Amino acid sequence: MKTQYYTASSLDGFIATSDHSLEWLFPLADLESSSYPAFIAQVGALAMGSSTYEWLLKHIVKPGTPGEAPWPYSQPAWVFTTRTLPRPHQGEVRFVQGDVRPVHAAMAEAAGGKNIWIVGGGDLAGQFYDAGLLDEIIVQIGSVTLGSGRPLFPRTVLSPALRLTSAEQFGPGMAELRYEITTRQTSGA
Repeated sequence: MKTQYYTASSLDGFIATSDHSLEWLFPLADLESSSYPAFIAQVGALAMGSSTYEWLLKHIVKPGTPGEAPWPYSQPAWVFTTRTLPRPHQGEVRFVQGDVRPVHAAMAEAAGGKNIWIVGGGDLAGQFYDAGLLDEIIVQIGSVTLGSGRPLFPRTVLSPALRLTSAEQFGPGMAELRYEITTRQTSGA
């Protein structure tokens, strides 16, 4: 079992625009022709921040609209938030806050030996890193720059903490980099 931060980033290091939009990402690659299908098949539990969760509700689930869709994950999901948020009609979603360590323990138990996916955002992935719980960063780098936005991983991680294990191109607009975390030390946010 691994705890993995799997995400996409602009070339200049942002996972979303300042207003949390992911529209820049969709023209770059087809999800089904990426590593995502094989990746998600190995995921047993996932965690996300409230901004990621709200984006999924607004753009994928669309509750209360004629285009309402089911929650996109069959795995149990933990949403880190300090606010009261709506719950999807389907899917196993748990709202939590505070230290990631006890939540990670519950996620590991629920995952049943499969991997844990830190969906986003970057600061949440950084909290798992700070706690010594993040094993791998998988980032698909898009051939765009955003200039500003939500950072990929707002932590200082100095060599040799990350070891590049693979690099692969997906279509003309994306390259996937996989990094193994070899040490869990950080020198600050």
